[in-house]
Amino acid sequence: MLNHPEKKYKRFQAIALPDRTWPNRLITAPPIWMSTDLRDGNQSLIEPMSVAKKLKMFQQLVKIGFKEIEVAFPSASDTDFDFVRSLIEQNLIPDDVTIEILTQSREDLIRRSVESLRGARRAIVHLYNPIAENFRRIVFNADRVEIKELAMQGTRLIKEITQTMPETEWVFQYSPETFSAAEPDFALEICDAVSAIWQPSAEQKMIINLPATVEMSTPNIYADQIEWMHRHLARREQIILSIHPHNDRGTAVAAAELAVMAGAQRVEGCLFGNGERTGNVDLVTLALNLYSQGIHPGLDFSDIDEVRSVVEYCNQLPVHPRHPYAGDLVFTAFSGSHQDAIKKGLAQQQPNTWWEVPYLPVDPDDLNRGYDAVIRVNSQSGKGGVSYILQQEHGIDLPRRLQIEFSRVIQRYTDQTGKEATADIIYHLFKTEYLDIEQPYRYRSHNCSNNPLQSFESDASLVEIDIVLEHQQQVRQILGCGNGPIEAFINGLELEMQVVDYHEHALGSGAQAEAICYMELKIGQHRPFFGIGIDRNSSVAALKSIVNGLNRGGVELGADGLLIASVEVLG
Repeated sequence: MLNHPEKKYKRFQAIALPDRTWPNRLITAPPIWMSTDLRDGNQSLIEPMSVAKKLKMFQQLVKIGFKEIEVAFPSASDTDFDFVRSLIEQNLIPDDVTIEILTQSREDLIRRSVESLRGARRAIVHLYNPIAENFRRIVFNADRVEIKELAMQGTRLIKEITQTMPETEWVFQYSPETFSAAEPDFALEICDAVSAIWQPSAEQKMIINLPATVEMSTPNIYADQIEWMHRHLARREQIILSIHPHNDRGTAVAAAELAVMAGAQRVEGCLFGNGERTGNVDLVTLALNLYSQGIHPGLDFSDIDEVRSVVEYCNQLPVHPRHPYAGDLVFTAFSGSHQDAIKKGLAQQQPNTWWEVPYLPVDPDDLNRGYDAVIRVNSQSGKGGVSYILQQEHGIDLPRRLQIEFSRVIQRYTDQTGKEATADIIYHLFKTEYLDIEQPYRYRSHNCSNNPLQSFESDASLVEIDIVLEHQQQVRQILGCGNGPIEAFINGLELEMQVVDYHEHALGSGAQAEAICYMELKIGQHRPFFGIGIDRNSSVAALKSIVNGLNRGGVELGADGLLIASVEVLG
């Protein structure tokens, strides 16, 4: 780092707004939420989502309650264009949901983008062009007049094309990209010029979206920029003022909250903050911040683990264990003093009273994060070190929920014996509980072959599996088909079973290293539990984890298929 960074980096200049009003305001209602997970979020991924994953994400966003979803950049690729068409042609868009697409201000891109929306009930066409001085000078070699004309031309063309398609209710959105770095007077001039062409009304408002394309300053300065525009925009009553904060300085959530206090009515972002560079504003955190203040956000995160699982699957990016509200460890206390305070708070908390449990801003149960499965409140020592010992001594890295499940096995041992659970005892109990359980079933072999049929909801070809199990010294054969060996095996069992979570890693290194697979399974309405398998072949390890899970769950193989005998495990 430089000793004198002031010689290289300019300090951002605040705008003159001495009579700002936003510091005295409180947020009393949620903004309009717009998810850009499928567009901005998708563009930021190392491997963009497939059509199947985009559809899965879209359905999850609808389930959460988003009414506006930016689904694609249709002119960027045939995949994006075709995805928009499939949503419309297959009638996959609920009546109360509006899809949005993004386009640059170029005639060919605009025409293809609007064409992708043909037949939609209601759609938002989002036009943007960069306006900041350094972009005008470095990227476009254009002056203010030329940049302004580019935005106006795009607006005129969109208005002209959409007027020929009256079967769709059209909403127009304009973003002066790089607003956060632009001169306020020019941002105002170009937004007013665009709205003058579109001529919004009180019944048919347009959206002016002011992005912090790069987070340039402290959140209070962004709030000042938003309030200044809020005060000065022409046709303000006919405009929905929107924001799109990025997180370059790590303060996007604060910037969004202050911007709403400053007059913004709508927020664009992504679940868990996915997006280019350091990401977009995190809509989960924003929404649950409101919830923690007694304001329903209008979005449903009643099963935060399901939301996180879908996002991690679609994005192929993990949600950090310390991520607000959703991380595996955010409601977990390892400190003895924290554990003691939480334990006392839970003991004193009464139904239908103010939530006042120390260290917990919201009740984990509201997010389907039950106390037994998430919060470590027992003041006895030793439990927190169980997973550490297994990892350090044997390379076994237990997933978070398996750590909690296995801690009950250790607790049972210590309660019954009154003895310390040493490293050797912990490993012995682990093997006994999860690995050395070859009754009633034992994996013997399997064979997989490709099925020529393709699944619309999968990236891979269907496979057929023929798996051989040993049961009471007899051979039992299971046949199944699915998207991969795991799904094929489960389908072949003809049992109401689903995989809740899946983890695997290598034990050791080199050609002789084994793979260990942790499979969290759920049978019917019974609570989830884990099966674990180890083998040099990772696919075999996964299949063994299912077999061991069946053994732990007490599933018996009858003459006509699999029957549940108990599914009552300690976990």
